[in-house]
Amino acid sequence: MKIRRTVLACSLAAISAQAFADSDKIDVVTVTAQKRKEDPNKVAMSISAISGNSLLSQQVDDFTDLTRAVPNISFTAATGNGGAGPGTSNIEIRGISSSAGQATVGIYLGDVSLTVGNLYTMGTVEPKFFDIDRVEVLRGPQATLYGASSMGGTIKFVPNEPDLKDREISAFAEAASNRGGSASFSTNVVGNFPLVTNELALRIGAQAQRAGGFIDQVDGDGKVLAGDINKINDQEVRVALKWAPMRDLTVTPSVYYQRVDAKDIAAFSLDRPPYQAQKQVREPSIDKLLTPNLAVNWDLGGADLTSSTSYFQRKFDRQQNGSAYNSYSLSTFLTSTEDGGKAPPELIEAIAGLPSTVFLNNAVRQISQEFRLASKPYDAARSPWTWLGGFYFSNQHTNLNENDPIHGVTETFKKFGFSIDDPELLPDAYPGAFPNDNSFAGEFHYREKQSSIFGEVNYYFSPTLHATVGARYLKAKSALSQRNGNYLAGAGNNSSTSLSAHAFTPKYAVTWEASPDHTIYSSIAKGFRLGGSNVFVPPTTCGPDLEENGLTEGPPTYAPDSLWSYEVGSKSRFMGGRVAVNADVFYVKWKNIQQGVYLPTCAYTYNANAGNATSKGFEFDIKAKPMAGLTLSAAGGYVKAELSNDEGIANGVVGAVRGAQVQGVPKYNGTVTAQYNFSTAGGRSAFVMGGIQWVGSSKGSLNPEQTDYDRPAYHTANFSAGITLDRYQLTAFIKNAFDEDKVIQHPQVASIVQGYRLAPRSIGMSIAAKF
Repeated sequence: MKIRRTVLACSLAAISAQAFADSDKIDVVTVTAQKRKEDPNKVAMSISAISGNSLLSQQVDDFTDLTRAVPNISFTAATGNGGAGPGTSNIEIRGISSSAGQATVGIYLGDVSLTVGNLYTMGTVEPKFFDIDRVEVLRGPQATLYGASSMGGTIKFVPNEPDLKDREISAFAEAASNRGGSASFSTNVVGNFPLVTNELALRIGAQAQRAGGFIDQVDGDGKVLAGDINKINDQEVRVALKWAPMRDLTVTPSVYYQRVDAKDIAAFSLDRPPYQAQKQVREPSIDKLLTPNLAVNWDLGGADLTSSTSYFQRKFDRQQNGSAYNSYSLSTFLTSTEDGGKAPPELIEAIAGLPSTVFLNNAVRQISQEFRLASKPYDAARSPWTWLGGFYFSNQHTNLNENDPIHGVTETFKKFGFSIDDPELLPDAYPGAFPNDNSFAGEFHYREKQSSIFGEVNYYFSPTLHATVGARYLKAKSALSQRNGNYLAGAGNNSSTSLSAHAFTPKYAVTWEASPDHTIYSSIAKGFRLGGSNVFVPPTTCGPDLEENGLTEGPPTYAPDSLWSYEVGSKSRFMGGRVAVNADVFYVKWKNIQQGVYLPTCAYTYNANAGNATSKGFEFDIKAKPMAGLTLSAAGGYVKAELSNDEGIANGVVGAVRGAQVQGVPKYNGTVTAQYNFSTAGGRSAFVMGGIQWVGSSKGSLNPEQTDYDRPAYHTANFSAGITLDRYQLTAFIKNAFDEDKVIQHPQVASIVQGYRLAPRSIGMSIAAKF
């Protein structure tokens, strides 16, 4: 289990001495969805804003937990050559799901874009929930203000800012035990230090965690070779300095660093007992993230100027068990003596049984700059107009290196009296095809430059009715230089491809504040995703597969795709703010979808534009405080995402026919929680909390023959209780209380189909303190 991340600045909900009408209003989490601080009830889009306090109390520890706590978000434990470990999952919103091409959901840490494409075996960047003020989930296309790849939506992690006035040190420690697994722990400390009151402050924090493992590595006879192999260690450091040299100007340099060391992936063998993985090669990874940022905010009097200068770097080194992907594939090129060939059956069997490791070294670095100029909030006495405009530029480089040694392959051929260079034994073999037993070596360098101008204008027909028109014009250039060789690369390749794109993504919205507590809105917005270049597909080994798709070679590039989204919603508060109800319906038309085309014989994949889809559904979010101390909430969503034509199957995507359910999209998800805050007989503040999440069934593949085609519905439940003792807060919790252990997904890692379950039930305690 990934143990709960702390937000040290947040206390475990305590009873206040305020009057009932004040203390039991629903808390309003201010958002920056439209690049300015606003009440979410006044924003014309579907937003879930979860405070750091709520992340802690609901045991929302990571991305997968977030997808169960927020309507119409889902995750896929990667596909193709992916995995089921940290940093390999794809995130989807509102059924806009694609593991091919560029990302469909934008990821931001503050104003820093962490969005990366679905390249090779990298998944979504996963910032830890450390020193976080809130998480904002913006559903629907956000291309106007956030650019390409935010076509399904955007997720923003908003860190706590340094406080110029108050000194505070917070500390936290937690320990937990997984059923049948190893222990977990977390410890962190965050300090806020005003260096010059009202002018200069430093905020610094550090965290260290271990998520206990629960999967055992076994051999073919079921003997345990290593226990609890999927342990995860991570460390985080965040430093931020806030300087206000004058009343109207603040300068905030900050840096965030995290290192996630996963000892193995969280997948297991389907033909073994639960939580066992039969593998010859372990699959660890180290994922390092560095994000420096310089933010400048300047009040110019009539408008506010914001500058965000960012650098983003990710280094993701992984190993995969390539024994089926490489060793078995190599054995199939040998023709047995029983079939008139030269290879004895014993040699073929020995080659198929050799261990092979896939070494993957991935690195992303990006420099970006954004300038924004925004008018002051609406003032009827000043002007019926408000506006925001800006410029954005980014330059991203991604380097991917792969090496696939088949350990002992040269000596194995020698053991049977053969040479690995013999083309009569191994077709197309040549001297040097297996340097140091390496069967494949690839180097891939992606480059992507983007520049765009964007803006939104609001016109108020009256103080309660306004229209919004926004647009973004984007220009982008991308290129791929690649070089690969060794035997499994066929004839090898040394080539480069490039393409350019431009896009105009408008947005239109109308917002009516029917009363101070009731807002109705409608919006139309366009989403856009850049195209890209494909990894070379060797025609020597993939020729028959390509011919099946009417091709003589793999396509060098694939084009952008886009969508239009239509949404109507309402946001209301009742009973003096003690009940809040948000609801919306949406309809999306998605065109020219980027999809991965899998070549079954040679096990290569390329991306192509294949088919259209529609997605329609609704979301709701209800919160209520029916009595002093009691908070009830329910949220959920339904989405029906289907292909709307048969173009996909004509392009070689098996199962991509009209009416097929878009893969990775649960039909529904929902959550209910209840929290009761009270005072003990001794006057201590205490609470109890319980929550249950449901996730509906989905399709993990378009191909009905695939193991992952049917994904079952499942649920999980979390409970906690705590008490405050002076400056200390003690909490006991249980996560996955009913020990849900369904196989919810079947990730395919290097051609091996495996299983993925929720982490087993975990019971733990934590202590937090402020000084």
